[in-house]
Amino acid sequence: MKRLLLSLPLLCLCTLVQAKVVMPRFFADGMVLQQQTECRLWGTATPGAPLVVTASWTHGKWKSRVNADGSFSITITTPTAGGPFTISIDDGEKTMLSNVLVGEVWICSGQSNMEMPMKGFKMQPVEGTTEELLRCKDAKMRLFTVKRHAAITPQTDVEGEWSEANSESVRNFSATAYYFGRALRQQLDVPVGLIVTAWGGSACEAWMAADWLKAFPKVTLPRDEKDVNRLKQRCPTALYNGQLRPLIGYAMRGAIWYQGEDNVPRYDYYASLLETMVRGWRADWKQGDFPFYYCQIAPYDYSLINWSGSQLLREQQLLAEQRIPHARMAVLMDAGLEYGIHPRMKRQAGERLALLALTNTYGVKGLPDFATYSKVEFQGDTAVVQFDRSKEWVYFEHGTTSKLFEVAGRDSVFHPANHVWIARNRVYVKSDSVAHPVAVRYAWSDWAVGDLMHDGLPVSSFRTDF
Repeated sequence: MKRLLLSLPLLCLCTLVQAKVVMPRFFADGMVLQQQTECRLWGTATPGAPLVVTASWTHGKWKSRVNADGSFSITITTPTAGGPFTISIDDGEKTMLSNVLVGEVWICSGQSNMEMPMKGFKMQPVEGTTEELLRCKDAKMRLFTVKRHAAITPQTDVEGEWSEANSESVRNFSATAYYFGRALRQQLDVPVGLIVTAWGGSACEAWMAADWLKAFPKVTLPRDEKDVNRLKQRCPTALYNGQLRPLIGYAMRGAIWYQGEDNVPRYDYYASLLETMVRGWRADWKQGDFPFYYCQIAPYDYSLINWSGSQLLREQQLLAEQRIPHARMAVLMDAGLEYGIHPRMKRQAGERLALLALTNTYGVKGLPDFATYSKVEFQGDTAVVQFDRSKEWVYFEHGTTSKLFEVAGRDSVFHPANHVWIARNRVYVKSDSVAHPVAVRYAWSDWAVGDLMHDGLPVSSFRTDF
């Protein structure tokens, strides 16, 4: 019996010394690493052991030593896009990662309209699913979906696995992210890896660290796990801790974001909130001001859920674009759904995000751009509205006029504009009810089908009296 008791510490020590290399689940067979950069790998291994990493794209080796607590972090250099490759992590016992591609990696986050899979939600389809599932097979496009997890403290791993794009994996993958990645694959002809971390109904505050939220006195931080369990995806910090923090440090090109619906009732500080969130993500990732492209929420009749004023949230999103460096917004004014908060036209969302990335990050020439409201001048009874980024001139999608403009005089009472026309890059607006206009609004409601366009893309709703 004494001999058995003496052997127990030795058994524990032996187990500790021979610890196997364990890495977060996104470091796995089939993964995609960002090309031509310094990629950090991390995990746990035998405490104090020398660590050697080799990769089949080079004859070189990367060497380090495992920390006394068993943790390790090592940075390797990736080549130009290609693969498949293998990677070996050796602490005395080799762990092999196979079928690894090197290409372009993007983080895809937000709420339900980012999470919404290609198969749609029950009784809420995605437009074009059948056709896309018939042709989506692509071994060089890899997909990873982070399982939902809200937490009071920062986590070190997530649940999920890498899959090649095929009808089964794409069917259950974010439609918006898929269409974004497909466009990148077609234009860049390199492997693409997409990591989706999203949760329907999530608040922007949930994707932020506690320290960042101290600047917002209206935000109540969770006190304990009970608050997280009660609020789940709407709990401030809970998704940052549970679904984002484990990914931070995984080398990538940039992020795409589709969120905002849950913040409609708290629209008034959303621009500052999003700006703070992006600044925090960038500081954590330590990759500089990486690209951040996001969707403006699509029109929807919010009275169906007893809300209103989503045009004010859209305005905040427009404002955020001006505040956040290397960020651009994809407008979806023509891609909403009056009776559903989950629009079916996810191809438009994904491809418009891809337009922004291809033009601004990858330097692809010849792609269209989103025109934005610039300024207004008043000439007697007529308002003359001007636009930026509109070399091809604005136009109306259906005919030569629009019913979505309103005009107000000094009494601030808005009347429908019954004379609206375009000349070159300007929209002329007047109402028989307003002799001396001082303000103009376009598509200023929860629900509208935007018809002001530029180069095939919609112009955001706007007001000149902001």
